[in-house]
This record gives sequence, structure tokens and C-alpha cells, in this order.
Amino acid sequence: MTAFIGRREFITLLGGAAAWPIAAGAQPGRGYRIGFLSAGSEVRPPRLWSIFVDGLRELGWIEGGNIIFDRRYAENRLDRLPELANELVRLNVDVIVTVGTLAPLAAKRATTSIPIVTINAGDPVGSGLVASLARPGGNVTGMSLMAPDLGGKRLELVREVLPQLAHVAIIWNAANPYSAIVFDETQEAAKKLTIKLHSLEVRSPSDFDGALDIAIQKRVDALVVVEDPLTFNHLTKVAEFCASNRLAAIYGLREFADAGGLMTYGASNGDLFRRSVGFVDKILKGAKPSELPVQQPTKFELVINLKTAKTLGLDIPPTLLARADEVIE
Repeated sequence: MTAFIGRREFITLLGGAAAWPIAAGAQPGRGYRIGFLSAGSEVRPPRLWSIFVDGLRELGWIEGGNIIFDRRYAENRLDRLPELANELVRLNVDVIVTVGTLAPLAAKRATTSIPIVTINAGDPVGSGLVASLARPGGNVTGMSLMAPDLGGKRLELVREVLPQLAHVAIIWNAANPYSAIVFDETQEAAKKLTIKLHSLEVRSPSDFDGALDIAIQKRVDALVVVEDPLTFNHLTKVAEFCASNRLAAIYGLREFADAGGLMTYGASNGDLFRRSVGFVDKILKGAKPSELPVQQPTKFELVINLKTAKTLGLDIPPTLLARADEVIE
């Protein structure tokens, strides 16, 4: 017996189908594929990845259920990024989630159709990822790490600990557009504060030993480390170097303080990972990245490792401790 569907029922079915969350490249009856691309190594600390996965789960996206991950890490070998991005494109993933600035740039060069979500891109507009924050215009959107005058604020915080601060070295990834911006900001702030700033450029893991040796040769009073996947993957090495050489340092992400760094000030990486989930959710439900404004950080953290301060023989002013979001003892 043949069943006939009336006109009203047919229209109702069509209306329901329009609401189905089929993302670009996704097919009914299979789980969505989420590509993950980083210029660095596997996400550390693991809690950041957990924040991302747990956030998706809260919105109904279950790893191994209706989503699967294809993760690619360049291990700080930037020449690998283009091929890793192309691998994700060949896998026909439904969205590519990226860390840092260099990874989304590689992904954007590999595809103009697959949506790309940035977790913490340094300067989305200046690097060419999006046309503007309010109107991205292409296939890239997500969270920006950019915030005004981070370099100046970090120097001021170090000066509160070291009032006679005169010579500072700054480690930054010269291959990263975001790091270059923060370096320029720090340089301008150093001039206003009459602090001599020594540039320590790194572009690969092999550059760190030489850069740190120069910091000692220059007899700097303190070290500033600009956050990016390359420096992040060397946080323990840098923190241990500063401890063994009794060198005060300030970093951009709280994870450096967890690893033994003296002080950190910058956007909350955990908050950026958490908020990026919303972009993935909307895109998998059919939203276009070009219509999702890029969001900037709103949560900043000042974290002080008091244990490290004691090891370095430094007294942290009570007024600074009172302003800290967290004190590690």
C-alpha cells in the first residue's frame, strides 16, 4: 500500500529539514569531523584540552559519538604547517579549530570553504585572517588574544617588584606577527619608562639556549617572555633557567607561573578555550563564520608564584599581592 503525504505535511517536513544542523561538508548519518591544528605540540596543560572537550559535551557534542577529532601538531616546525593543514582539508573536516596565529594562517591558505575557528589568534586583522573583527568576511572567526598595551603593563608590574629596573630582555617569536606587535608595544613602553630593552628573537626550539645565554651576558635585571605556541612549549625550560640564574621574569600566560615562572599577566587561556566552543557549536549548526564577529579577551589574570619569589630572594609588595588573581605558595 502506497502512503501519500499531503501538501501541509510535506511543507512541515521541509521546514524541519531546514533546521537540521548540517555543517558545510557534513553528511547526514555520520559524526562531524573537527580538525585541530597547532604550530606547537600537543595542548599543554591537559586541562586546556579538557576545557574545550567538556564545553562541547555540555552543548551536546560528544567525542566518539556525534563528533570525532583529527588533531595535527607541527611540533614548532613551521615548514610542516601547510601540509598538516592540507591533510585536514583532504579529510573533509567540517571545521578546523586552530591555536595561535600561524596555524589559522596556514589553514586559511589551504581552504576558503571549510570554516576555521581560532582559539587565541594574536592579531586577526593585522595578520590578514579577517577583514575586521565585527565582520570577518571569509571563512575565519573565533577568539583573539590581542589586547592593548600588554607590553607596557608587564614592564610596570616588574618595576613594582624591582624598583631599580634598568635592563630587560624580551624573548619573542620573530616568525609570529602577534609576537612582533607585542614586542613593538614593549619597546615603546620601555622608552617611556627609561628601560633598556634587549631583543632576544627565537624562531625554532634550537634558538632558546642561545637567547637565554645572551640574557645572562647582557646582565639584564629581568626577562619578559611573549606568549605564543613556541615559547609556550618551552615554558618549563625558561622557568628553570630563570630560577637557576636568579632572574626575575614575567610571562603572558598563567601556565608559566604553574611551571615555576615568577609572574604572569595576560588573557586567560582557559577562558579563550572555553569561549571558542561557542563558535564551533554555531558553525556545526549551520552558522557562517563570515557572520560571527571575532571576540576579544575579557578576562585577564595576574598570577604570582610566591614560592619562586622566595627562591629568587625577592619581596613581592603587599599591594601587588593584593591585586593578584592568584598567588601560588
